[in-house]
Amino acid sequence: MIFSNQNIITKKLINMKESNTVKDNRGKRFSAAREKMVAGQIASRGIENTGVLEAMRKVPREIFVPSGYRDCAYEDRPLPIGMGQTISQPYIVALMTESLKLDQSMNVLEIGTGSGYQSAVLSYLVRKVYSVEIKKDLFEGTRKILENYPNIEISNHDGSKGWEKYAPYDRIIVTAAPDHIPRIYIDQLKMGGIMVIPVGFSSWNQELLKVIKTSRGIKKIKICNVAFVPLTGKRKA
Repeated sequence: MIFSNQNIITKKLINMKESNTVKDNRGKRFSAAREKMVAGQIASRGIENTGVLEAMRKVPREIFVPSGYRDCAYEDRPLPIGMGQTISQPYIVALMTESLKLDQSMNVLEIGTGSGYQSAVLSYLVRKVYSVEIKKDLFEGTRKILENYPNIEISNHDGSKGWEKYAPYDRIIVTAAPDHIPRIYIDQLKMGGIMVIPVGFSSWNQELLKVIKTSRGIKKIKICNVAFVPLTGKRKA
């Protein structure tokens, strides 16, 4: 019986060692894929901000996608995360982040937490991220992942209304497309603040805009054409 128990313990130890080896090898593979993503998809396309590049190197994109898509996490494309939502293409995440012109003193409002990947990237670059997700099930799953990021606060409410509680914000980033620039977002943005937002009626006819709030109104700068899921919620103005 003692010999039998020793055999069982030995087998368990071997299995644990093999499991740890598999995890270690997979972790190294993801780390290499992350470096390749930054070099081949992001820096090569003109993203130069060192903070953005470093944040993209640090955040493990594979934990923000469903398990069936983890081996695809670093591919140059958006991926489905369920409930009709997607995690954005890595380059678009980097482009939107760089366009915000961030620093460590800033508070940022994110409309559309989604997978939480964009929130995590932002967290390395600013003082605080306030993120809103309208879908309850998505919110619950993402909240657990983002518990590891202490400067991110996430709320489950209608993001079309912004998040007035902590306004005004230094920056706003919107990861779903309304058909126009909502006035309420401008109202919750500090004077001189920047918002990056996709705008358009159709997912194949949208523009990614950099919006700067000035004393004379807003200044709009087109960044590029994009395809985002539509912004949902009750507020239309």
